Amino acid sequence: MTNSAGTGREKVQQMLDWTVAEVDVPGIVAEVRDGHGSWFGSAGVADIETGRPRQQGEHVHIGSAAKSFTAAAVLHLEAEGRLSLEDPVEKWLPGVLNNVNGYDGTKITIRHLLNNTSGLFITGLAPELSQRYATRSAFAEHRFDSWTKDELLKLTVSQPPVGEPGEAFAYSNGGFYLAGMIIEEVTGNSYEDEVARSIVHPLGLTHTYVRPADDTGFPAPYPRAYSGLFMKEGVAPGDITAENWESMYEEPGLPLLDTTEYNSSWAWSAGNAVSTTSEMIQVFRAFASGSLLPPAQHRAMWTMVSTEGGHWMPHATYGLGVFELDPAVTGGLPLRGMGGSMQGSHFVVVGTPDGEQVIAVHTNTEFKTWKVMFKAIEAQFGIPPVEGL
Repeated sequence: MTNSAGTGREKVQQMLDWTVAEVDVPGIVAEVRDGHGSWFGSAGVADIETGRPRQQGEHVHIGSAAKSFTAAAVLHLEAEGRLSLEDPVEKWLPGVLNNVNGYDGTKITIRHLLNNTSGLFITGLAPELSQRYATRSAFAEHRFDSWTKDELLKLTVSQPPVGEPGEAFAYSNGGFYLAGMIIEEVTGNSYEDEVARSIVHPLGLTHTYVRPADDTGFPAPYPRAYSGLFMKEGVAPGDITAENWESMYEEPGLPLLDTTEYNSSWAWSAGNAVSTTSEMIQVFRAFASGSLLPPAQHRAMWTMVSTEGGHWMPHATYGLGVFELDPAVTGGLPLRGMGGSMQGSHFVVVGTPDGEQVIAVHTNTEFKTWKVMFKAIEAQFGIPPVEGL
């Protein structure tokens, strides 16, 4: 464990220790930036085999926190006058959605894609995805598969809509795949290059990047990644639904699987990026405070929609790749954030809208419970304990 005494730091360290002791997490780090300066703490290990501790500056997969990168790249293009959030998908990707499983590209806008109200089904539950990764045996066979954009497009429309565009929230990676394709169509550049142009270079980031499609590792330093996120052997992917998926998982107590070397190209513009806690604090501060985007695009990023009934984070609303927490559970303190989870990695960064008080947390295993995030913000921001988690 690393520790640095300071105002409120002891409570954050206690949260880290609790997570390792109670949540079956191999290792966890937290980095804080606020009026008292910067602080870094850790608990557990970066490597189960060697006992190597976690350290500051590790490169980690940030999962769906990178949806904010896609949104910011689109908003950057809007600020340049090259597209509008109200453009229908059909304008930039003609014929891609039309008459495919009930979708209509003339009715779904770019805004719908980025705030998860497009009506696209929850792509993460697609049988085609589950067949490759849902069980330990399938993961072992497919962990180095590289996904093409054509395959991601087929995945996006492989199930019928869950609603009309603009009707309700449903967390869909497919909307962000389409947004990534639109970025490439508008600019003639790769999605990866546009994220670098609109976010990485302006912010002077040196450890943050979108993973190339054939990438399966991390620059040093990095923690080993461990996963227990697997379905029971024999579960048919077609039987998994938004209502029953939790009951389909393996029983607790099985050994974690090392998933460090893993091709995550299936996430692409929905969340296939690497960064550090320090640089993601820098990204958050720019996104939350409005220092990166013009005022109109900044307001658009933080225009929230309800997530009720969307099988997603409790006590939160969703903007364009970002979230805000309900003031009813934060003691009235406005808090914004970005986060994501995938096999072997869970990342979240939460802070005040001015970016002056921020905490970033990473575990080297996937999402286990919302208690980790809420205990982190309870410790850092002094909010009351959130009931019912």
